[in-house]
Amino acid sequence: MAEDTVIELNDSVFESEVLGSDTPVLVDFWAPWCGPCKAIAPSVKQISVDFAGRLKVGKVNVDENTDTSVKFGIRSIPTLLIFKNGEIVDQIIGAVSREEIEQSINKIL
Repeated sequence: MAEDTVIELNDSVFESEVLGSDTPVLVDFWAPWCGPCKAIAPSVKQISVDFAGRLKVGKVNVDENTDTSVKFGIRSIPTLLIFKNGEIVDQIIGAVSREEIEQSINKIL
């Protein structure tokens, strides 16, 4: 099994890692106390493996990175944002199935 490649994102690297990325990026906004966030974490990890090389996958802890969370209007978690060329191209809110996340990714790849 390939190792997951989920990047821990924070306020200081978000711009370079996500907005400046040549590769589309899936960003998971989460918090350690959030049950639904924990529920989708294995799917997000597996997506990082399945789409390696075609998609970057990162996580933002909303409690520790309030600037980024506020900037993108994150009001409920988990929220998944898909960025392409520095722009948000899709948004998924709530604990959804891996298939649903993959459908959104496949639309932009």
